Formats: sequence, structure tokens, C-alpha cells
Amino acid sequence: MDSLELFDEGCAVSLNLSQISVEGESEVILKDITFDFKPGKIYVLIGRTTSGKTSLMRTIAGLLEPTDGEIHLGDVRLDEVPIWERGIAMVYQQFINYPQRTVLNNVEFPLLRAGVSKADAKAQALAMIEKVGLTEFINRKPSQLSGGQQQRVAIARALVRNTGVVLMDEPLMNLDYKLREQLREEFRVLFKGSENRVTIYATTEPSEALFLGDELLVMHEGRIIQHGKPDSVFENPSTIDVAQIVNDPPMSILDAEIRDGKVSIGNLMSFAAPAHVKSQKDGRYKIGIRASEVVLGGSGSNSEQGEVSLSEVSGSETLLYVKLNIGEVVLQLEGIHDYYIGQKVTVSLAPDRLFLFNLDGTLCAAPGN
Repeated sequence: MDSLELFDEGCAVSLNLSQISVEGESEVILKDITFDFKPGKIYVLIGRTTSGKTSLMRTIAGLLEPTDGEIHLGDVRLDEVPIWERGIAMVYQQFINYPQRTVLNNVEFPLLRAGVSKADAKAQALAMIEKVGLTEFINRKPSQLSGGQQQRVAIARALVRNTGVVLMDEPLMNLDYKLREQLREEFRVLFKGSENRVTIYATTEPSEALFLGDELLVMHEGRIIQHGKPDSVFENPSTIDVAQIVNDPPMSILDAEIRDGKVSIGNLMSFAAPAHVKSQKDGRYKIGIRASEVVLGGSGSNSEQGEVSLSEVSGSETLLYVKLNIGEVVLQLEGIHDYYIGQKVTVSLAPDRLFLFNLDGTLCAAPGN
């Protein structure tokens, strides 16, 4: 049974990557990637730009050749199968549609190319177009559609063949905020439609990853540095890199010291060690605090006055960057607020919400543990 026959039968098979590495002329693009993707789940690759997300997808699709390792889809050695026979669907950041074809023609094209009869191809295409909410636009060409509608066409074309693997490389990146929110909701429903498909979705957006993913794979410098259920990764990031990648804005990181049951941050902030930190040995550490857990005001030992270094409106929130004696922290404030650079403000850190890391960046203690 070759790969195309396997897909066409709709079998539920795993996608297995074993020690996949990809090397460029002067850099390592991917390093020792080993993972087993099960059908019926949404796997979200999250990482900064250039972390290796797109490279990993391109390697699975056959657009990049691995330097080492093997890729299997069920019993098929996929990295030995030509690109055009892999039957893998991929959706890109850009709206890649055939401009001269109508919506219907775009979606039925891969079916016709695969040898499906004209009547069956049309019926399957119309059913998929209805799923993505474009029935009234079937005779329009891509240039007559909005950005969100064009991306729906690309997604419908990718899903219509019911391939064993669907790869989605930041498909919402080029859309405005409201449209991203809308399509994110639709994707969650659409992707859950097949227990036989491996769905891999890449994003740099933590909120998107946490909402869509059944499992997160955090990528950094060409490696998977942590994976697991979204809540588990979010609440127990294994390293500072993970903590910053899965938080938006990134978690603020400050130098700290534990001594005689107290946590000291810089020269001006010192408070009793919270319960989840008390068991840690005396010494120097890094602490992390989420933007939503830094608050304006306060006068206790966990407070300090600083200066606003940046005020940025993000949707219905204001991100306030404040330079303190102990370093810079970012606050996430509800609503739109007007602050100016250099303005004096007092901020407080919530001791029971601090993450504690070793100096090498590994997690020592997390709130709630």
C-alpha cells in the first residue's frame, strides 16, 4: 500500500518523526526532532520567528530534505516518498489560490487532479465550501473576496481531499484582529471534524495556541523544548524561554535572591517567601511574573516606584512598560489608558504568583505547586 492509497482509505495513522535534523550551509535549522503525532488531535507549534516551525512543516511536506532521521506515516517511510505522492495538504500565511478560477473551481481542483469524477468532485467541493461558510460565493474569483474569505478558500481546498496530514503555517497572521478572532473560533470546530487526520498548526501567538491546541510543542532554535497539554505548559513552563514564548506579552524576568526565608529583588524590594518558594535553598535565582499579575499602586514590601518607558494599546488593553530599580516589568491593563514616557508610577508584584527559575533558566517552582 503506497501513501496515496493509505490516505484515500481514510485510515487513522500516526505521523512519526525520529531524530529529524536539517542543516543549512552555515546553520542547524532543525536538531534531533523526535515526536509522534496522533490522528484526531490538533498539535500547535508555537515559537518565535525563525524557531523552526515552518522548517519542520516543510520537512514533513517534502519541501526540505532532512539531513538525518526518518519520517513515517503509519508503515510508510514518508521521507522516501516524492512530494507529489505524499498527499499532505498545507495552508500558508499568504492566500494561495488560483486567481483565474472561481471558488468552486479552486476547491474541486485537487480532487479532479487526483482522478475523482467531475460529479463527485463538485459534490465534495460544495460540501466543504458550505462548511467554511462560502456557499453564496462559489462563482466568485479570489480577487472578489475579502482576505478572510480567501483564506477560507485555501483551507477548504486543503481539507477537501481528506488527506492524512494537514499542515497550517500561521494562516491567520496577515488578517486583522477581529477577523483572526472569528476564524479562530471556526477553525476549532472545523479541525475537530476528522478523527483520521493529523492536524499541525503553527503560530507565534500564545492566545491562539492555547485556544486551538490539544497539545503544544514549544520550539526554540530548531528544537522542541517542551510539549504537553496547553494548561500544563502554561502553568509549568520548563524554562525561561518557554515561559516567555507562551505568554503575551512575554513574562518579565528579574534577578532575585532567597535568603533566610525572604525573597529580595534588587535593593528596594524584599518580602517573605511565598509558600511555593519556601522549600528552595538560599541563593541567587531568576523570577518571572506575568503582565496580568503586576498591578499599579501599592505601598508594601513588594512595591516599587518606577518610570514608564512605553505605553502601548493592544486591542482593548493597554500594555505599560515600567523601568524599576530591579529591572523592567510590563503590566497588562484593561481598557485604553494614557500614560507618557517618564511618568512616575508605583507597581506591585504578587508574591504568590511568582515563577522561580535557576540561573541556567530551568524552572524551580511555579505558583500552585
